[in-house]
Amino acid sequence: MAVLSVDLAYRSWSDLGIVVLDRVRTDHPQTADNPISCEIVPSVACDDDRGFVDANTLAGRINHLCNVRGIRVIMLDGPQAWKSRSNGLEHSRVSERQLNTAAKTGLPGMVKPVTYRAFAEFCLDVYDALCRRGWRRLETHEQPGSPPERVLAESYPHAAWKSLGLKPLPAKRRCKVSNLAEAYGALRALIPITSNRPPNHDQLQAIVGGLAGLALDEHNTAGTRIVGNPPRREGGHWREGFIVLPVPPVQPSSAAWPRGMHWLD
Repeated sequence: MAVLSVDLAYRSWSDLGIVVLDRVRTDHPQTADNPISCEIVPSVACDDDRGFVDANTLAGRINHLCNVRGIRVIMLDGPQAWKSRSNGLEHSRVSERQLNTAAKTGLPGMVKPVTYRAFAEFCLDVYDALCRRGWRRLETHEQPGSPPERVLAESYPHAAWKSLGLKPLPAKRRCKVSNLAEAYGALRALIPITSNRPPNHDQLQAIVGGLAGLALDEHNTAGTRIVGNPPRREGGHWREGFIVLPVPPVQPSSAAWPRGMHWLD
């Protein structure tokens, strides 16, 4: 079982964070207690890729990677839909309100802040392009117990750090190498993770955002926190959709647990 997690970006292919998460294979069956192996994918770009990322091209390359690796769950850090007109909120989806996200996805074409619109539309295009290739948005809260063959789930790394009881990684423009080392160290103290190379900012966000995908793929209903309303078609557009977060291990080590819980205050 493996999961592909992508920290989406549209201005440059080099800004994408792409990782494959899997349980370390031992003499025992894979369980939620086994260590996690993280393969950082250096790039899905071609030599002639320049400028902004094309959503359909990216979806095709992600789909190919999943086909080669036998991956059935993709976690994407970016909005999957617009808000429903009838959700009772003025500017956001239910999931965004519940997590108090920095950016909000309103009715089709409307976002807060306005500079978020290009990225939001790019993300929706990626989801749609993957769905044309046979993937489906996560549809129910009960989905971890019976996932479809190929499922797309929305991640939100900032909330994922908090859900694990850890300090969120600073924004990329303000993040220092020391911040990366501290955050990755805290994550590894809580959850046994090995990686094939030190992650950069985008890759570390993909790692923490993708952890919930392992629970989805393993049918582990206790391993995720799912917020929001189910995705649905309304007025010719996809609306709402869940955001899926990881939760702390049931029995964390005595050293790691207090360190993590400090950030829940």
